[in-house]
Amino acid sequence: MLSQVHHSGFQPFSQRLLPWVQFTALSRSHRVQPSAVRHVRAWSNIPFITVPLSRTHGKSFAHRSELKHAKRIVVKLGSAVVTRGDECGLALGRLASIVEQVSVLQNQGREMMLVTSGAVAFGKQRLRHEILLSQSVRQALHSGQNQLKEMAIPVLEARACAAAGQSGLMALYEAMFTQYSICAAQILVTNLDFHDEQKRRNLNGTLHELLRMNIVPIVNTNDAVVPPAEPNSDLQGVISVKDNDSLAARLAVEMKTDLLIVLSDVEGLFDSPPGSDDAKLIDIFYPGDQQSVTFGTKSRVGMGGMEAKVKAALWALQGGTSVVIANGTHPKVSGHVITDIVEGKKVGTFFSEVKPAGPTVEQQGEMARSGGRMLATLEPEQRAEIIYQLADLLTDQRDEILLANKKDLEEAEGRLAAPLLKRLSLSTSKLNSLAIGLRQIAVSSQDSVGRVLRRTRIAKNLELEQVTVPIGVLLVIFESRPDCLPQVAALAIASGNGLLLKGGKEASQSNRILHLLTQEALSIHGVKEAVQLVNTREEVEDLCRLDKMIDLIIPRGSSQLVRNIQKAAKGIPVMGHSEGICHMYVDSEASVDKVTRLVRDSKCEYPAACNALETLLIHRDLLRTPLFDQIIDMLRVEQVKIHAGPKFASYLTFSPSEVKSLRTEYGDLELCIEVVDSVQEAIEHIHKYGSSHTDVIVTENEKTAEFFLQHVDSACVFWNASTRFSDGYRFGLGAEVGISTSRIHARGPVGLEGLLTTKWLLRGQDHVVSDFSEHGSLKFLHENLPVPQRTTN
Repeated sequence: MLSQVHHSGFQPFSQRLLPWVQFTALSRSHRVQPSAVRHVRAWSNIPFITVPLSRTHGKSFAHRSELKHAKRIVVKLGSAVVTRGDECGLALGRLASIVEQVSVLQNQGREMMLVTSGAVAFGKQRLRHEILLSQSVRQALHSGQNQLKEMAIPVLEARACAAAGQSGLMALYEAMFTQYSICAAQILVTNLDFHDEQKRRNLNGTLHELLRMNIVPIVNTNDAVVPPAEPNSDLQGVISVKDNDSLAARLAVEMKTDLLIVLSDVEGLFDSPPGSDDAKLIDIFYPGDQQSVTFGTKSRVGMGGMEAKVKAALWALQGGTSVVIANGTHPKVSGHVITDIVEGKKVGTFFSEVKPAGPTVEQQGEMARSGGRMLATLEPEQRAEIIYQLADLLTDQRDEILLANKKDLEEAEGRLAAPLLKRLSLSTSKLNSLAIGLRQIAVSSQDSVGRVLRRTRIAKNLELEQVTVPIGVLLVIFESRPDCLPQVAALAIASGNGLLLKGGKEASQSNRILHLLTQEALSIHGVKEAVQLVNTREEVEDLCRLDKMIDLIIPRGSSQLVRNIQKAAKGIPVMGHSEGICHMYVDSEASVDKVTRLVRDSKCEYPAACNALETLLIHRDLLRTPLFDQIIDMLRVEQVKIHAGPKFASYLTFSPSEVKSLRTEYGDLELCIEVVDSVQEAIEHIHKYGSSHTDVIVTENEKTAEFFLQHVDSACVFWNASTRFSDGYRFGLGAEVGISTSRIHARGPVGLEGLLTTKWLLRGQDHVVSDFSEHGSLKFLHENLPVPQRTTN
């Protein structure tokens, strides 16, 4: 049920409302816990309060990630959000979505308030209908004809439209909120209600009482009687209520709200008018940045433009309320824009009083782009020299690196599982292996960027070349493994790519020192900015939306991380694998001596690796043979937990636990064993349940092995070799950025070659296509030319 409160000096709301308003009391068990409430400070310096009230209020949030702690929230719905495109009526689907999001947050225990436009538009629709109906009746009476003349609709006065539309608008909100068992109450105000001390106190008391009773206040300016705004009335720190933007800001500060969300028809605040060629969305806006912004025109409807919104937002921010301006009309985001903002996602423009010490991730992306382009123009020997220098620094600064890593390990102790701690740990031997791998990359880098792959003589004096070039800017997201940083950096340097690195916070100290050493190596040729380490509070999902700055995302970590990134990436290709379900098929002609060694190494050497064995397929003829017994005995000695596949379980009287799914990556000392009747059945099983990562056959029959190698559709297919060989270093690539199971571009361990693409260079002399027409003077030759070979030092 919804009640209307016309604010003009009335009794306390509880005395007037309680006798006749029925509403559903919602459970308060999900209310934000006191521990989530921020530190508060005394409040007494808001200019429009003539007599300071005794209250406390928290500082505004410094970072988006803190918005999830917001308890009291004001959502301002601009006219463009509430109304249809023709400005005559409401956008019902959009409103329903907004009400749903507000209800979800209210039911979480938050205190929600709405400041809404729309009464004028709704009233205009009703009055237009009434006028048309009235005119048609009069014409029918006077003319006596069925065919009506064209009717002109007079210009409708806004106050009359507001008076006609207010009740309908609130009835619509009532119907929508009732679907979520939430009661709403209407409050109409004017600027005078804020200037009169008694009215302002009444307004404050009414709103607090509504919130206490779990009712959503819906506040609007009383446009039926609102006077014109007083000139210059918002000088000296006092903001005048002349539109719903200033009303929302004033209400937010008056009610000590944690967050004000201003929804409009633009994505947020831009550094120049939206739609202009160079306009860029401002992620975070700080007080004092107004000089760097050029404001455009006002919204298509409503009283205030972006300049009014920014002014109101800064005033609210000064009063201790965090502000986000975002788009509430876009069909792809309006259904979750409010909840996304409260969850801390990068939506719209966030107003903050705290400037970060370093560059924003957008600035880092631009630096990586320009630094990568400079890197690509260096001579191959210069890029190799940088990588050699980085390899030397890894060994020369070994003590400093290990000290930083020790701090990470101490902080992670007790918080990370043993396999993750092993990944996090660095050692002298690991650093030495890293240095060796980097030197291998340095050698291969001298024949990478700018290599001619094809030359064609199109016609006389018209020659075409296809050459290798960097992809652009890479975003590599990795968990736990700090040794990944220098590996990936070396590959990016060798391929001339700019690089953004996002490591796990558990390795922050190690990553910091390794990145500093990388930039030190890059500095010898003036390209220090080409490799950037993202240290801000940027969520991975937000990074995946930077499609204008990032050309390829490479996740390195758990299958869950890869899946999350593949889901979050919008318009940016992702190279990687979501799972490493590796199989080994033991053929009926397998060697007894080889099988146990291969199974032990594939499963037990490093069970957390993505190239570790997860499913062992055994030919049926091997059951109850000495070879089978040796495999089982070895797995027991290594303390491997066995899960029986359905067919294997059917052969046993007392079987191990039956597998829950044949498509499982255990990442631990666990193994699925299944029985197959032939190599063909093994291949079919791999195609059905595998992840196209690495699959192995163990057999002494060369014909069977070749059949397996040719028919298994995986990135890596081996014969009588451990699955653990699926690795860039072991392949001689020096290192890898990851293992790709996709079927385009790079596949398997991705080294230097996988980070290159191509471009075409055409050199002519005043050639035009018309010369090659049927009656033209030239003919296509399309002759293949020899490709020049580079000499490497």
